[in-house]
Amino acid sequence: MSNSQNTTLNFPPGFLWGGAIAANQAEGAFDQYGKGWSTQDVAPKGVMGPITEAPTEDNMKLVGIDFYHRYKEDVKLFAEMGFKVFRTSIAWSRIFPKGDEQEPNEQGLQFYDDLFDECLQYGIQPLVTLSHYETPLHLSKEYDGWVNRKLIGFYERYAETVFRRYKDKVKYWLTFNEINSILEAPFMSGGIYTPKDQLSKQDLYQAIHHELVASASAVKLCHEIIPDAQIGCMILSMPTYPLTPNPDDVIAVMKSEHKNYFFGDVHARGKYPGYMKRYFRENGIEIQMESGDEEMLLNTVDFISFSYYVSICETADESKKQSGQGNLFSGVPNPHLEASEWGWQIDPQGLRYVLNMFYDRYQKPLFIVENGLGAVDELITGPDGEKTVEDDYRIQYLNDHLVQVAEAVEDGVEIMGFTSWGCIDVVSASSAQLKKRYGYIYVDRHDDGSGTMERYRKKSFHWYKEVIRTNGKSLKR
Repeated sequence: MSNSQNTTLNFPPGFLWGGAIAANQAEGAFDQYGKGWSTQDVAPKGVMGPITEAPTEDNMKLVGIDFYHRYKEDVKLFAEMGFKVFRTSIAWSRIFPKGDEQEPNEQGLQFYDDLFDECLQYGIQPLVTLSHYETPLHLSKEYDGWVNRKLIGFYERYAETVFRRYKDKVKYWLTFNEINSILEAPFMSGGIYTPKDQLSKQDLYQAIHHELVASASAVKLCHEIIPDAQIGCMILSMPTYPLTPNPDDVIAVMKSEHKNYFFGDVHARGKYPGYMKRYFRENGIEIQMESGDEEMLLNTVDFISFSYYVSICETADESKKQSGQGNLFSGVPNPHLEASEWGWQIDPQGLRYVLNMFYDRYQKPLFIVENGLGAVDELITGPDGEKTVEDDYRIQYLNDHLVQVAEAVEDGVEIMGFTSWGCIDVVSASSAQLKKRYGYIYVDRHDDGSGTMERYRKKSFHWYKEVIRTNGKSLKR
């Protein structure tokens, strides 16, 4: 096979093109229709910022982009682009407001019925994340989140409730969003109320164990309740390169990658890997397993999904470990790469690399469920008199990454689909800003809360529509 400039880019038939959002970054209506507070409602500054006792007006996520009330308008725009799949999440605290109730909130269940019906009307398959950074706040404060084993039962009740409710509407599910992000953001990712600097490794990895058991339980429940569905895990992928060829740097990379591979290894292979057992021994960590846990973990996922935004470097030389920025996980900057406005290094080839690494390791289908460029967009009036954004920088970013996806397909990697992050502008998880925009659709809302909430098609909207129409053949090497 030639890799010349004229080679046609081939994506498999039935490739699931689409986009992704999360309930907490888009829906708004944070305290309406029976919804309880989530951890997001008290984190007005994003992932690493301080938390408050109660929701405050400066939290952009409380209103989001009002997707709750405008979803019909937005789904119609997704259909206009030709989406085959739409990834969103269910807000756990819409279904169980406190998280530990016996009975669900019917208003919350009905909202997602209506949303999924709207998607299916246009032939768009919902891809639904059960827990996307929005643990019910009550479970966080009362139980210390996933540190407490009781959360397994609460999560199982929630998962079973939504599986039974939507079994005829949703055929693609994810258990936890970026599950490995708990290592860096224990409150947002794991609902752990204990401050990060006071959280012991023992409690952190015990919480991770509880999540892994709960995830495997959700896989088992999904297979029993919706036999024709597929359910996957979701991992924050961040390929790590050695800063130099020094073997010390290569071993430093191996240890760093193990921290993230661990989550995929348990989900895909059904047991704890030897390198983690060594890590536990050397760090005095003793995972408290109950009878049945090891058997439950054998319920492995049908596919591996992941986010990809950035790669990093690692070194054993402490003097070279300057601060780099990334999506939760910071690392040593790569001297060969440029960075976005937010300091995230841009590495399209890293996506091909991680696709190959995951597929070689697991031999399971892969799904790229987040990728995109956060940037400051300027709304202008186009030549046709319509308001738009000339976001050629976003088109270039996505084109270059999708070309690498096509290369991975040529490599023999089995890839189910691609849902670009923030297909319509949403509030950023990392910074809680709206000026950091990812979408093909511009939402007229700003960080000071002003704006009309009107939606406008960016230049990238028309570009992506053509990519989907041609199944990737319009991409440029």
